[in-house]
Amino acid sequence: MIPTTTTETRSLKSVNPYNGEVLKTYEEMTPDQVDAAIGKADSAYRQWRETSYEHRAGMLRSVARLLRERREELARIMTLEMGKKIGDSLPEIDLCATIFDYYADEGASLLAPKEYKTFEGEGTLVHQPTGIVYGIQPWNFPFYQPSRVAAPQLMAGNVVLTKHASNVPQCAEAFDDILKEAGVPEGVHTNLQLSARNAGSIIDDDRVVGVAFTGSNRGGAAVGEQAGRNVKKTVMELGGVDPFIVLEDADMDATLERFMFAKLHATGQICIAAKRIILVESIAQEFINRARDRFAALTPGDPLDETTGYGPVCNEKAAIDLERQIAESVKAGAKILVGGKRDGAFIEPAIMTDIPKGSPADIEELFGPVALIHIVEDEEEAIRSANDSDFGLGGSVHTNDLERGRRVAERIESGTCFVNQVSWTYASMPMGGVKKSGYGRELADLGIMEFVNAKLIRVFDQDHVI
Repeated sequence: MIPTTTTETRSLKSVNPYNGEVLKTYEEMTPDQVDAAIGKADSAYRQWRETSYEHRAGMLRSVARLLRERREELARIMTLEMGKKIGDSLPEIDLCATIFDYYADEGASLLAPKEYKTFEGEGTLVHQPTGIVYGIQPWNFPFYQPSRVAAPQLMAGNVVLTKHASNVPQCAEAFDDILKEAGVPEGVHTNLQLSARNAGSIIDDDRVVGVAFTGSNRGGAAVGEQAGRNVKKTVMELGGVDPFIVLEDADMDATLERFMFAKLHATGQICIAAKRIILVESIAQEFINRARDRFAALTPGDPLDETTGYGPVCNEKAAIDLERQIAESVKAGAKILVGGKRDGAFIEPAIMTDIPKGSPADIEELFGPVALIHIVEDEEEAIRSANDSDFGLGGSVHTNDLERGRRVAERIESGTCFVNQVSWTYASMPMGGVKKSGYGRELADLGIMEFVNAKLIRVFDQDHVI
């Protein structure tokens, strides 16, 4: 949540969740420093918007090159700071580079004028930058999240202020340093080292035109309310409880592999992670038995060690919150088949069944390595179960019948839905949610359009009379 801004600042600590070591400490920016940063961004925008697409694309390609050159260094910072296994951190850096390359290659064509020729005449739609875009980003993908805002908006001619989560200040600094080294001018991208409590006033600043927010539903509601009072555009990705539907004709071996990735990548701390595992009754027991055995065999360890089965969640507080959600759900009647115990910032990968209505496991997002099993009679009940949620971010359907899978996917109330693949993200394809998972889209063509002015221009002869 973005509470009322205070004038007090505090230290931002980079803490290794694996062992609790304080890695580095940063001083939070003062209100005067924030105001100066916004002023620099505003001045930079006046120049950046006049640059050519070719010039901007060159900068983005330099960012992509540096990301690839520094991937091991950046991935290590991420793993140390938020606990993601190194084997999950490295592909994140690769994805970021792909996003910057994509917009460098395709941005100009995506933003090209569009001609309208209708029964009412002709017109041209041009896409123009609008100003400073404020990105409020979470900790779970500390390089990917800011990349999917910065790359398209910089290509469009906007400038970006990025407020990362306060528990990943090293990643925030490293991302900004990469852009600066690539030649992005001062003020075109600005890293704001701020806590959440001091981030709200930026939304009120008249120099800021819009907000891209990724985080909790509660936080998104607060940001949306504040932006609405200022009549500012927002894009929201607010998490989800994505269904992972396994139909009776699914390839069990392949589906289990997808399940392990969907549930354990980044220790399950992904908005589009598989959270509700919906199994058709005829194959449910086999799936549960095999998944339980796979989970039971996992061992905790140092996330820098590639042989580690699972690492910590982002910090001990998050582990305690997840432990509470599990305990309250069990008290309400849920059953734990495996795992669920906490040790510091570690939570054993867990499988839960018999989820009671109204329990935390039923109505909240369990952001960690916890699989919630729902057994249904058939395809129709699987669809009803998948849609029985206030959220609608992603989802997946697993079946050997591809047409059947497409048909089921079309009926799932979500922003994305995959067949025989876990929900994932791609530079060239849009993503976003419906219902309480948010609105607007990021990445691809839709993402670059969110904060541009799509302006219609019509030209008439001098002697034209309305």
